[in-house]
Amino acid sequence: MNARERRRAIMDVLEVAKEPVSGSALAREVGVSRQIVVQDIALLRADGHDVVATNRGYVLQEAPSSPAVPTRLVKVRHSVEQAGDELTSIVDAGGAVLNVIVNHRVYGKITADLDIRNRRDVERYLHDIESGKSFPLLTVTSGYHFHRIAAEDEQTLDEIEAILKEKGYLADLMPYEDDLS
Repeated sequence: MNARERRRAIMDVLEVAKEPVSGSALAREVGVSRQIVVQDIALLRADGHDVVATNRGYVLQEAPSSPAVPTRLVKVRHSVEQAGDELTSIVDAGGAVLNVIVNHRVYGKITADLDIRNRRDVERYLHDIESGKSFPLLTVTSGYHFHRIAAEDEQTLDEIEAILKEKGYLADLMPYEDDLS
C-alpha cells in the first residue's frame, strides 16, 4: 500500500468510526508505525480534511448539518482532585466539555480537545490522568484554566455556569481573556 492509499484507508476508518480511533489502532489497520499515522494525519489536515485529535483518539469532524450548537468559554479554578466533580457537574447538567485551554505566561495559549459528553467520558479521562498517562494542564497555571462548553441552548449554559459558581469553580473572566476561544 502506498502513502496515498494508506491515507485513504485512514480516512475510510475514520468515516465509519462511531467513536475516536487511537493512533495505535490506525497504525495496526494500515500496517505502519504510530508516528507514520501522526504524519499522515497532518497531511490529511493540510489537504483540508477536518481530523481532530482528542484525548481518546482521532475523529473526523462532521460538517455542521444543523444550526450551530451554543457554546461558551468558562474560566475555572480547582485542584486536580476536583476535576472529576467539575466535569461530571457539566455533563450531568446537559453540557459537553469540548476542550481545555490554559493561558501560560511563557508558552501562551495551549489548547487540548477533550470532547467529554457523558460520565463514561469523564471516567476515561480521569483514568488516563490517574494512570500517569499524562497530567492535567491546570497544573501549570495554579489550577486556572478555561473550557469551551456546549449545550443545546443558552439556558442550559447559564445553568452550568450557575452550578460551577455554586461549587466555587467559576473564576472571573478578565477582559483580555475573551479572545481565548
